[in-house]
Amino acid sequence: MKVRGEMSIAEIRQALFEMLHEIEDDYSVRYSRGATLYINPTNGFGDDIKPTNKYGRSVDKINSTGPYRSAADDYKL
Repeated sequence: MKVRGEMSIAEIRQALFEMLHEIEDDYSVRYSRGATLYINPTNGFGDDIKPTNKYGRSVDKINSTGPYRSAADDYKL
């Protein structure tokens, strides 16, 4: 999957949502072992920027174990 062009994170989020929906519906893909997303952050004018955390340290990678699971999910309620 590739999303081309400079756009806001909200626009990228929507494009990814639509592409995943298409993959699920048109290609019958229901599961995946994971996904890797690479972004190329800019300042909105096309200039590259380096993301930083709240302490000003450079951030190169963010890991996730998936969406938030509620207690109901854990206890199968």
